[in-house]
Formats: sequence, C-alpha cells, structure tokens
Amino acid sequence: MLNIEDLSRIKGFRFPRSVIGYAVWAYHRFALSLRDVEELLAERGVAVSYETIRDWVNRFGHQFAAKIRRDRSAPADKWHLDEVVIRIKGRSHWLWRAVDAEGDVLEILIQSRRNKAAAHRFLRKLMKRWGQPRVLVTDKLRSYGAAKAQIAPGIEHRQHKGLNNRSEASHRHTRRREKIMGRFKSPRQAQRFLSVHDQIANLFRPKRHRLSARSYRHARSDALGLWAGYAAELTA
Repeated sequence: MLNIEDLSRIKGFRFPRSVIGYAVWAYHRFALSLRDVEELLAERGVAVSYETIRDWVNRFGHQFAAKIRRDRSAPADKWHLDEVVIRIKGRSHWLWRAVDAEGDVLEILIQSRRNKAAAHRFLRKLMKRWGQPRVLVTDKLRSYGAAKAQIAPGIEHRQHKGLNNRSEASHRHTRRREKIMGRFKSPRQAQRFLSVHDQIANLFRPKRHRLSARSYRHARSDALGLWAGYAAELTA
C-alpha cells in the first residue's frame, strides 16, 4: 500500500498522498497508537512525527469515511440499535450505534442523555442518511419506541435483549481503542474518531467466518484498491 515513489502531493503538504493514506489506514485499521504508526513509517524510510500523523488522522479521516459511505451498497433492511456508556473526564456519556443485518455500522452519535430526545435525535440523523428500514431491533429501552412513534410509526419494531447481540458486539472494537487511547478526551473527539473508525472497519473487516480463504483475499485486495483510490482523491 505504501509507495514512497508516488510523488502525488496535496498542496501545502510535504509528504505524498500515499504516505498520508498509509498512516491513516494503519492507525484506524489496527489497534495502534500514533507512536506505533510513527515507528512503522520510520521502518519504511519515512521520518515523520506522531504529532504530524495526528494532524493527518484528524484532517483526512473524515474524507476517507465519506468516500466509503459514498461507494457502499444500500444497507440491509433490518437495523440493530444499541447504546453503551463511555466515560469522558469522569462523566458518563452514551454512544448510540446502529448496524445493519450484515454487521456494518451505519451511524454513531455521542450524547449525554439516554432519553426520548436523545433517541429521537439519533433516529432522525440515521434515517436522514440511509432512509427507513423494514425492521428496527433494539433492547427494551422505552426511549426507542417513543422516538420511533414520532418519526416512523409504520416500521416494525422488535424489542428484546437477546435479539440485539449484533449491535452489542459492535462495541468491542470501541472498547479496545478506548483502552489504547487512555479514554476519549472529549465527546467531540470521540464522535470524530468513531465516525471514521467504524466506516474503515466496515471496509477492512469483511465477515471472514462467512468467506472462503480465496474470497477473503479478494475482498482484502478490493478494499486496498479502493483505499489507494481514496488516497489519490485527498484534498487540502
């Protein structure tokens, strides 16, 4: 993926797009710190500080996420919604996440509440981007039903904790990264990071247990090819 002979550059940046794309990919694809990515680049002959990598991740991550959303197929018509508590500077916040029946993350939203207004805000943002599903699956939090009755009363709503394991399982990667990062520093930082991280996970974590080794290699090759194309499209 890293081609140091590729001199295609973004105006005002010293390093080529391929190096920037590799740094953003490595940071989000694997459970690495910024300093780990600095070491990987150094081993490949690219001397860059972890603070510069931080700037690349913050500046260009959202561009990659937007391109992944742009090119993905329509989500499955059954969505799983869940919320999990995260601690930020000693205060509890709620990470709301929606995944489709294939396990691909559709949307996340960090909020300080877990009430009807918070559920309404999340559903409105989710459906504005992806339209309406056939079925919503949630736990027994009453806020979902109250918000859905206002936004989309005709959608089938299934409330049962045992039915929502797919959404709950999607939180594991967040917990792993939260630990590596020493917790999130602010709701804004958590929102910015996770909105990119989850989309990159959609692209680079195909459901391996459902694929043959050959199919998995093809999926991985296709994802890397898409990423190289996205890196070539980066703008300042």
